[in-house]
Amino acid sequence: MTDFVLVAGARLGAWAWDEVVPGLRAAGHGAHALSLSGLAEKKGVPAGQQTHVQDIVDEVERLDLRDVVLVGHSYAGVPVGQAAERIGDRLTRVVFVDSSVPVDGESFMSAWPSGQALASIAENGGFWVVPPAAHFEGQGLSDEQIARLAAGATPHRGATLTEPAVLAGPLGELPATYIKCLLDDPEPSEEVAELLTSKHWRLVEMETGHWPMFSQPRELTRILLDAAASDG
Repeated sequence: MTDFVLVAGARLGAWAWDEVVPGLRAAGHGAHALSLSGLAEKKGVPAGQQTHVQDIVDEVERLDLRDVVLVGHSYAGVPVGQAAERIGDRLTRVVFVDSSVPVDGESFMSAWPSGQALASIAENGGFWVVPPAAHFEGQGLSDEQIARLAAGATPHRGATLTEPAVLAGPLGELPATYIKCLLDDPEPSEEVAELLTSKHWRLVEMETGHWPMFSQPRELTRILLDAAASDG
């Protein structure tokens, strides 16, 4: 049995995986959706990026999980990639869902081309605010799904986005699957493209947008199950 630990991206919580968890459990696996500190039901809890890394490590250790597949979506790929190093032989695979990846010494915001997001965080008391519903359009989502996303999202603590990642070794040495959602951007980032040259990394493409747990939950579930069964 595989234990999936599922971490959604910025502003989201465990609730974002509600249509994925049942399929993983029906296939006989453990599925543990996690809200990071400061988000969803943990709103109000102070957090930096390393807090989020520790949230993930602590969840794995608290539940004494083995054969773990860590799943990180969007922003969450940054703390998930760091946590993957720190859980040692408990790790089976990392799955990055249309996500950023950690770069040692760089933050989530380091790759952003302008200071607009940083300015927005400064103007909003240190938080990355919830975007309007229009932000989610063009990503294969129904009006109902967009409404769920917008209603469930919470402001995201800026410190988690600006603190640098800390990696002990090359990320390319970890067994990983990268899911690229083509409606968001047909090409992976330069950092991801380089990692995909590793023999330990595999690319899977989805014909949907940036939030596949909403737009194509069954297909995403199937891909996660396939990733858990992958060798190497």
